[in-house]
Amino acid sequence: MGQRTTTRDGEVREEAPGGDPRPADPPADPAAAPADVDYRATAVGRRRSWYGAKRHVKRVLGWRLPNLAMRGAVRLAAPRLRDTGRLPVPAAIPEVVGRVDGAEYTMLRPARCVVAKELYWGEGRRPQPADDFAVRLFARAARQAGMMFDIGAYTGLFTLVGTAVNPHLRAHAFEIVPEVYHTLFDNCVRNRVLHRCTLHHVGVGDPETAVRMPARSGDSALPCFYSSGLTFADGVPIDVVALDEFTGAVERGTRVLVKVDVEGTEDAVFAHGQDFLAAHRPDILCEVLPEADGRRLRALLEPHGYRFHLVGEHALAPASDLTPHTRFRDWFLTTRDTGELERLGIPVA
Repeated sequence: MGQRTTTRDGEVREEAPGGDPRPADPPADPAAAPADVDYRATAVGRRRSWYGAKRHVKRVLGWRLPNLAMRGAVRLAAPRLRDTGRLPVPAAIPEVVGRVDGAEYTMLRPARCVVAKELYWGEGRRPQPADDFAVRLFARAARQAGMMFDIGAYTGLFTLVGTAVNPHLRAHAFEIVPEVYHTLFDNCVRNRVLHRCTLHHVGVGDPETAVRMPARSGDSALPCFYSSGLTFADGVPIDVVALDEFTGAVERGTRVLVKVDVEGTEDAVFAHGQDFLAAHRPDILCEVLPEADGRRLRALLEPHGYRFHLVGEHALAPASDLTPHTRFRDWFLTTRDTGELERLGIPVA
């Protein structure tokens, strides 16, 4: 979850703190790949991997002396590059500690985990202001919740944050990429919260969707952008379940918190979660990409009394419509009014 800007010619850029655009990896656009071609062999996939060189370059830059040299060069030539959280982490660092609202949690393998790498460079916080604010507002909402659903969990940042700030919170976490799921499991064990977490190696959305994910990606980092729209020649089958299947798993009256980060298929999550939304009306932190169908999302959420708030760098920005933003991608969707949010300690612009 984070900030991304699209230029007039269609180039995608991510913004560093202060608003300076920096080139981002090419988006994982399913439309750019024929349905029967492995995504990693497409033009987009090959560019994203630097034509096979990325993992080798980053592996070398993780060695002690090259990493020290890289740090020195960045400090002199591009000091703000460190603030992006994208630089390689020394391979010898086994874990990092994240901090939010007085609580701590641990994430493993920062040399491979994109989020753990950000925490390393951000000294326990995500370096991008909007990303850091999203974590903090989620933590404040989690303090009141009894159950959370982390849909598109990756290696478990929000699961770990929620269970760290609330010792009574129980979590369901969903991740479809096998090697990422392994690290999600290990992170829950490392933080001693596995007994409060139910981990699901399935997708959430349309149960009729056919999904295959590679057993090993071969990427330089654990992939954080794979979705059901991508094709992999060596993919293993992954089930997809409807959010509605979990309606009865939550006791009536329990405050529910949901995070959704599914790379463009959030409308399928909500379309097959109407009973769940009606029964529990959870607070939702949701990534909405610039190309998403905001009208479709609004039509799925508004009947349940949801209000829409764009997650900025320091506060929520209430919006009358759910129109995807070119820079900020995260939205807080809730049935609470502004007064309730402010009493939670969540600032509203």
